[in-house]
Amino acid sequence: MAKVEISITFDPGLHVFVSAANRGVGAGVATDGVSSLGHVVEALGVPLVEVGELVVDGRVVGVGHVPVSGERVEVRKLGFPQRVGGSLRFLLDVHLGTLARRLRVLGVDAAYETPDVGDAALAAWSAREQRVMLSRDRGLLHRRELFAGAYVYSHKPAVQLDEILDRFQPVLAPWTRCTACNGVLRAVAKEEMRDRLESGTAKAYDAFAECESCGHAYWRGAHSASLDAIVEQAMRGR
Repeated sequence: MAKVEISITFDPGLHVFVSAANRGVGAGVATDGVSSLGHVVEALGVPLVEVGELVVDGRVVGVGHVPVSGERVEVRKLGFPQRVGGSLRFLLDVHLGTLARRLRVLGVDAAYETPDVGDAALAAWSAREQRVMLSRDRGLLHRRELFAGAYVYSHKPAVQLDEILDRFQPVLAPWTRCTACNGVLRAVAKEEMRDRLESGTAKAYDAFAECESCGHAYWRGAHSASLDAIVEQAMRGR
């Protein structure tokens, strides 16, 4: 089968995924004349979940477009804020535990994989519960079963949180989710909690909550200054 030669230009924001040889303007690429443009882009390393528009000779095309010789392709990065259908809910892989806890502190629905269940199970979970898969695993984000996905670019939890808040702009409701299991917290009277608290805690605090899923107890003021700072910074950016 005759090879098809196209030129392709990736948005600089996508260069992290592609080889140095393909980062220039109009890099030459050979295809088989049968594969879709979406397949070509993924084969060059870019997960489609990070792609905004595919532009061929000045016109926007779908991922199913089959390139022909001489076409000039522009791969644009996804624009923010990103919208997904239905309620915004996340699923994080085993390497993003700190990010999951920080999202939960902010009241964001963030399911977390523990222990490692494998890519196939994660993709099925994402599809079943319509959760956006957050991961630094590029292979996982290539899976077609995913409801939606997003690559987490940074290694640092604080920067990761900023990335996700900027990209999706979720509604924040601090201190309404269990940081341990992602369950919803409900307010409870001190009298209901008294037999679960040390005497010093009962004397020092008046506002209490309990996770509806796992029963974990929380009380206002018991969180660390670092968590307070995370909430303050996030709410300041809303």
